[in-house]
Parts: sequence; structure tokens; C-alpha cells
Amino acid sequence: MPASTRRRGDNGLNAWPGYVDALSTLLMVIIFVLLVFVLAQAFLSVTLSDRDKQLDLVNRQLSELANMLSLERNHAAELQVAVAQLNQQVTTGNDARAALTQSLSVAQGQLAQANQTRDQLAAQLAEAQSQLADAKARATAAEQQIATNKQASDAARAQLSTQVDQLKAQVADANARAAADKQFSDSARAQIALLAAQVEQLKAQLAAVARALDLAVTEGRDKDAQIANLGQRLNAALAAKVEELQQYRSEFFGKLRQVLANRPGISIVGDRFVFQSEVLFPVGSADLTDAGAAQMDALAATIKQIMPEIPANIHWILQVNGFTDSQPIKGGPYPTNWELSAARAITVVKLLTADGVPPQHLAATGFSDYQPLDPADTPEAYARNRRIELRLTDR
Repeated sequence: MPASTRRRGDNGLNAWPGYVDALSTLLMVIIFVLLVFVLAQAFLSVTLSDRDKQLDLVNRQLSELANMLSLERNHAAELQVAVAQLNQQVTTGNDARAALTQSLSVAQGQLAQANQTRDQLAAQLAEAQSQLADAKARATAAEQQIATNKQASDAARAQLSTQVDQLKAQVADANARAAADKQFSDSARAQIALLAAQVEQLKAQLAAVARALDLAVTEGRDKDAQIANLGQRLNAALAAKVEELQQYRSEFFGKLRQVLANRPGISIVGDRFVFQSEVLFPVGSADLTDAGAAQMDALAATIKQIMPEIPANIHWILQVNGFTDSQPIKGGPYPTNWELSAARAITVVKLLTADGVPPQHLAATGFSDYQPLDPADTPEAYARNRRIELRLTDR
């Protein structure tokens, strides 16, 4: 019994180390698994942290992209508005171009009609001048003929008078001798009859010369009357043209007065509208200010409104004259007052042309400082002399 008991005890003690080894092995496996899990969790935490950082970066980039997209959308909306405005401007420009094309066609028609009328007037004037020259030539020839006839008539009268006096003397002598002798021979009577016939012939010649002289004088008077009549007709035609131009000039200035009334820096001197340069241009410059451009636009609109009322055969010119003061220019693009005054006049003409006024009715002239309104040497006088003048005239 004890022996068997001891064997069972030995068998029991020998099984425990195996359990211990198994447990230790299992514990080591668990610890290893836990270590692997901890390491995996650590690596996963690092990875997730990097992923969070990357996600934050991506979120920031997405936010920036969203902001940029919003800006682009706003920009696209602005571009759409700009495109709509441009389309509207293009439509307006097309309408304006069509209107300008129509105005150009009308202006070309008016120009053709004006050229035709001008040619007709030129032909009439040439014909009138030819008739006047012919009349003058005929009058000169008539005057020369009258002078010649007068000289010949005077010479003939003198010669006839001399012959008559001689014949009268001969008749008186013959009568005296006949009275003294109281006898008339046949030869004496024949001589007296012959002398009487010669006297009658000379009287007839003298009467014919007198009639020719009177006829030449009458023709000369008729020629003078024709010349005077032709001159009166030409003067009347010229006066009618001047009066007609004066009528439209008065209407032109009347409407300009309505448009430009009570505007500062604008005055009327005689038949001219005077714009002070400070209203239109900066000092030393030929570039129009906004206010000056607005005034010129209003002026162009008024001119275009008046133009259709002026007949095509009235040749008119709107002179744009530029003036400066007497102070010399120091620096800048214009070396002298000549260039500055001319450049300002040309700028006004260009703006009027761009606004639709036909360029053949415009003229730009620079007068520098040589026609001052106020010759005084003061700032006020300088300001008055710096100006732009508009004057309607014929060409």
C-alpha cells in the first residue's frame, strides 16, 4: 500500500511542472499577443494621428478650394454681368453704328446735292461772268467806236463847216460880183447851182454822221444799262445768299443760346461764342475735361438738330478758333502757344466730328496769343484771353 501510494504521489508531482510550463507558455503567448496588440495599437495610433493630420490638411485644402470655388463663382457671376453689359454695349454700338451709317448716307446725299448745287451755281456764275466779260468787251468796243465816231464826226463836222464856210464865201463873192455887174452869165449861174448842190450834199452827209453818232451813243447807253442790270442781278443774288445765310446764322445762334444759357465760362461776343479754356482744358493741356466734353456733346447735338433745316446750297462753316495768353510755355508737349492753341481747336473739331458733325463743315484755327480780348498784364486778363471761340460763316 505505501509503495503504491508513493507511486501515485510521484505521478501527481510529475504532472505539475507540465501544467506550469503550459501556463507559462500560455502566459508568454498572451503577453506576446498583448505586446503585439499594444504595438499595433501604438502604430495604429501613430497612423491615425498622421491620418488625422492629413485629414485636417485635406479639410483645410477643401475649405480653401471651397473658398476659391466661391470666389470663382462670384467672378463667374461678375463675368456674366460684364458679358451681359458688353452684349448690351455691343447692341447699343450696333444701333449707334446703324444710326451713324444712316446719318452718313443722308450726309452723303446732302453732300452730293450740295456739290450738284455748287456745280450749278458755279456754272451760272461762270456764265454770268462770261456774259459780264462779253458785255464789258462790247461796252469797251462801243465806247471805242463812239470815241472813234465822235472823232470822225467832229472831224467831218469841222471839214464840212470849213467847206460850207468856203462855199458861203464863194457864193457871197459870186453874189457880190453878180450884184456889181448886174449881169449873170450862164456859167456863173451854173457855178452857183453846182455850189448849192454841193452844199446840200454836205448837209446830208453831216446829218448822216449825226444820226450815226446818235445811234452809237444810244447803243452805248443800252450796253451800260445791260451791264448795270447784270451787276444789279449779281449783287441781288449775292445779297440773297448772304441774307439767307444770315437768317440761318441767327437761328443757329438762337438755339445755341438756349442750349448754352447760364453756363459758367461761356459768353457771347458779337457773332461768336466764347468758351474760357479753364472750362474745357486743364492748364497747358489740349485734352478736354469731362465738363468740357459734355458741353461739346451738347453743342454737337444742337448743330445736328439745326443742320437739316439749312438748305444744301448754303455753304456754311463752323470755325473753331483757339487762343492762349501771352505767357511763354515752360515744358510740356507743346513748345509754343501756337501749337497749344491749334491743338485745342483740333481737339474740339475731332470731338464734334466724332459726335456726328460733318467734317466738311468744320475748321480748326490756332491764333496763339496775338488776338487778346484784354491786353492788360494781369491774371484776370490772362484768364480772359485763354479761350475757344465758335463762329458760323460761309466759305
